[in-house]
Amino acid sequence: MIQEKGSISIHTENIFPIIKKFLYSDHEIFLRELVSNAVDAIQKAKRLASLGQFNGEIGAPLVDVKVDKAAKTITISDNGIGMTAEEIKKYINQIAFSGAEEFMEKFKEAKDASEIIGRFGLGFYSAFMVADRVEIQTLSFQPGATPAKWSCDGSTEFEISEGSRTTRGTDVILYVNDENQDFLESHRIESILNKYAKFLPVPVQFGTKTESEPDGEDEEGKPKYKSVEVPNIINTSVPIWTKAPSELKDEDYLNFYRELYPMSEDPLFWIHLNVDYPFHLTGVLYFPKIKNDIELQRNKIKLYSRQVFITDEVKDIVPEFLMLLHGVIDSPDIPLNVSRSFLQSDGNVKKINTYITKKVADKLAELFKNDRKGYEEKWNDIGVFVKYGAISEPKFWERAKDFVLLVNTKKAHYTLNEYKDYVAPAQTDKDDNLVYLYTPNAEKQDGYIQAANRKGYDVLLMDSPLDNHFISHLERDLEKTQIKRVDADVLEKLIDKGETISSNLSEEQTQEIKEVFEKAITKPGMDITVETLSAEAMPVTVTMDEFMRRMKDMAAMGGGMSFYGSLPDKYKVAINANHPLATKILAETNADARQALAQQAFDLALLAQGMLTGAELTSFVERSVKMI
Repeated sequence: MIQEKGSISIHTENIFPIIKKFLYSDHEIFLRELVSNAVDAIQKAKRLASLGQFNGEIGAPLVDVKVDKAAKTITISDNGIGMTAEEIKKYINQIAFSGAEEFMEKFKEAKDASEIIGRFGLGFYSAFMVADRVEIQTLSFQPGATPAKWSCDGSTEFEISEGSRTTRGTDVILYVNDENQDFLESHRIESILNKYAKFLPVPVQFGTKTESEPDGEDEEGKPKYKSVEVPNIINTSVPIWTKAPSELKDEDYLNFYRELYPMSEDPLFWIHLNVDYPFHLTGVLYFPKIKNDIELQRNKIKLYSRQVFITDEVKDIVPEFLMLLHGVIDSPDIPLNVSRSFLQSDGNVKKINTYITKKVADKLAELFKNDRKGYEEKWNDIGVFVKYGAISEPKFWERAKDFVLLVNTKKAHYTLNEYKDYVAPAQTDKDDNLVYLYTPNAEKQDGYIQAANRKGYDVLLMDSPLDNHFISHLERDLEKTQIKRVDADVLEKLIDKGETISSNLSEEQTQEIKEVFEKAITKPGMDITVETLSAEAMPVTVTMDEFMRRMKDMAAMGGGMSFYGSLPDKYKVAINANHPLATKILAETNADARQALAQQAFDLALLAQGMLTGAELTSFVERSVKMI
């Protein structure tokens, strides 16, 4: 028997078309909203009981989700506080928002449910994204309450009548429309629950599952098992981030990581977040083992609000350089301007961002101080975070200067101050600048590295994807320090000591040998010079200017240097006037033989740089065979 009919108190009759049309792309969140409402109702019952305002039996809390494919219904049931008819009118029938015209104009182009739900209290009404009709059966916890039923067919008209529920709580029944029949598939509903409800604080059941349990022993005394149907509880209601670190062991953290990322290697270490003031924040952040493709490691942090999954887009909360971390952050104080989905950059978000940065810096400093050997062993992975932070986060860099490490080609690790003291005696130039040498590939540039080592110079290994940017950052930060690639010039010019080396060639001979090489070298972009180097140096060296190479490397990484990336490559070809080969070439009277020697020396220099390929490499090999 219908007790009352009426109109839902909203300012426009277009609200349901808006919900159905504009919110279509994110329509799976209806289940998150309704299950979250059910959890809230149960927690309110617990709260009222703890305050002495509810004296009944609380019972085992449970949210039960059912799908009836034949009836085309989805039912979300809870044993929470329930509602009276008056409360239905208050909480369901009055959608609290004003300015309907502004609302319509603002969201007429909206494509994402997250832009609307929640901003105007539409969480419950998200049910109409998938349902033609929604029914509520509810019984309040209040003594003497009678069951109530509410139904609505997607218009602004509703009906309230006597309900049929006999126990405290609420059933929300969705009569799924023809366009959304896929939500009647059990696997679809279960996947959504696994996504959003995995760690809700109240058990969420979806059907049953088959498990084995002991069933005595067989005739040989071996244990027997039988299959039994048990409730299929979707979630872990007390995840580790809700516990105190003192309650947890390393294996607990590792097991949780494996649950979140079942296909990943175990993490290096983790940080447990737990702060109550000036905001509430809990969570666990893991340092993963970084692979070569940094982009694949990003967006692995999951944001929750009171254990409800919100998003894995956390770039406003977590500093950019820590987007490579994995794990969970949970905070009820992160403002969600729409539904529980989009973040506002307000004061709390900035405070949380600063807090996480500080916690990470503290953890790294602690590891370095307490176990330097272990820290060095992990540096290949840790270094990516530290260098990324150095480049992008000034406050983090101020802390990180104490635990950032430089690694040389001999695999020795140094702090910034240690390395400065180590190389200063040998690598200070005539202008009192400290010069650091580095290589991006120790194997390919072994000849250059060995030549530098023979002069008493050390060479750093800078082979991570971020090192081009990190090198530039170090040069800006370190006083009177230059950083040069070991093949950026001849050694005597890489670290100019102001020493003068006399040439074995006269001016005429210098010009003559330059002309020989100019005729022999037909490769474009080669600037040929004759240098007075030590006799032990290579007869010919091919180098690219440090600045130009760095700009081109950054352009290749998409570092905003596209102009340099489009410029043709230019190299400097340095002919060593003091190498015996120079004298040998000048002594050769046959022009073709001169050319061949010059070409061979040039090709050797290209080979040392990995620049000799294809037909040029074949010609070099054939020429070398003839010269043997």
